[in-house]
Amino acid sequence: MRKIAILTSGGDAPGMNAAIRAAVRKAIYCGMEIYGIERGFAGLINPSPWRKMELSSVAGIIHRGGTILHTARAPEFMEKAVQEKAAARLRERGIEGIVVIGGDGSFRGAQALDVLGIKAVGIPGTIDNDIYGTDSTIGFDTAVNTVLDALNRLRDTATSHGRVFVVEVMGRHNGFIALAAGLAGGAEVILVPEIEFDLDQICRRLVKGVRRQKTHSIILVAEGAASAFCVGAQIEQKTGLETRVTVLGHIQRGGSPSAADRLLASRMGAAAVDLLREGRGGMITAAKGGAIHPVPLLEALTAGRAFPADLYELALILSM
Repeated sequence: MRKIAILTSGGDAPGMNAAIRAAVRKAIYCGMEIYGIERGFAGLINPSPWRKMELSSVAGIIHRGGTILHTARAPEFMEKAVQEKAAARLRERGIEGIVVIGGDGSFRGAQALDVLGIKAVGIPGTIDNDIYGTDSTIGFDTAVNTVLDALNRLRDTATSHGRVFVVEVMGRHNGFIALAAGLAGGAEVILVPEIEFDLDQICRRLVKGVRRQKTHSIILVAEGAASAFCVGAQIEQKTGLETRVTVLGHIQRGGSPSAADRLLASRMGAAAVDLLREGRGGMITAAKGGAIHPVPLLEALTAGRAFPADLYELALILSM
């Protein structure tokens, strides 16, 4: 394989640039041409710059958040005719394989291209950490540390004023960020979409904590579990405790990637090029047991990642 392309799709994640850098430089090292497609799958089907990537194209980006190739959501790419148009455009330019950096939706697009004869390899880049087969996705560690930094700051003011703080984090369909940040940050309560909760029981725990001279409480809420504002209002009403709400929002997506995410992205970017050189499309790069392994795209899309109930139980125990 001599000519490949690379794009980023869906929500941005810290470390995407590090993955782009690794893929571009590994491809050039191996004597391949690599083209960057801007604005994800939207750039495949609409007029959008395609640029030949050189060594200098990825200089000074390993520390930057976001993606230099930009990203966009393209729901129309799920239509068969649109997929065929995209595959035809790639073939016209002599592109034999493509690296797709993104999450579940991006991988569906990659799988469609692979079926149509364009070898596709996915790199899991999403702060949600919800891709089956990999221990971690690019951006997850950075997002968790961003939340953790916010919790550390909020705990200072919560302690000073004797307040309950309800903090809402990203996670519409899963609570991986909430669980990891909550466990690492010592949150008293963690609410996630995967597990039902009893607000009355939570309120009793908070009141019990006050009776044993507890000066503050932090409640972490994944957005898919409940509205932080509703939870905060009910807690204040039921307990009489002064409660404040903070929604972190998209601040979790941005920022310079952590060392862990830069390392993971670099390894996955290089591994994706290796798979294409071997003619192995229909795969994702997955971190498992300290190594990068290929996992079939279809398996990653259909298996679904299990919620770590053991970690949730540990968080409950440690927050007593």
